[in-house]
Amino acid sequence: MLSVNQEFLRKDRPLFGHLLESFVFQEFRRLASFAAHLHRFHHFRDKEKKEVDVVIERDGTSVAGLEAKASSTVLPKDFSGLIKLRDAMGERFVQGVVLYDGENVRPFGDRLYADPVASLWS
Repeated sequence: MLSVNQEFLRKDRPLFGHLLESFVFQEFRRLASFAAHLHRFHHFRDKEKKEVDVVIERDGTSVAGLEAKASSTVLPKDFSGLIKLRDAMGERFVQGVVLYDGENVRPFGDRLYADPVASLWS
């Protein structure tokens, strides 16, 4: 167990980012545990090292990607891994989401959105 508090995490943003990624992954696994469909969880990285934190495959037919960002702003570059995943999956790709520490849902292109982390509970 890490012995950190809020003040420490405010100062160590990379650590906060890693903890946020882990939290988002576990929260989606928890939600999937009582869903009617089978969900498999993966990680995506291509040869150019473009990554997606969490890839969720539903019933072997559809794929969604999630990125967690410990930031209150989202930039187009934050979607580079999701774009690679979308292009690789074609029609199987249903949505890519960057979860961030902001307040508004924002579209970022074809099937790509920025969504507040707080939306996990609403």
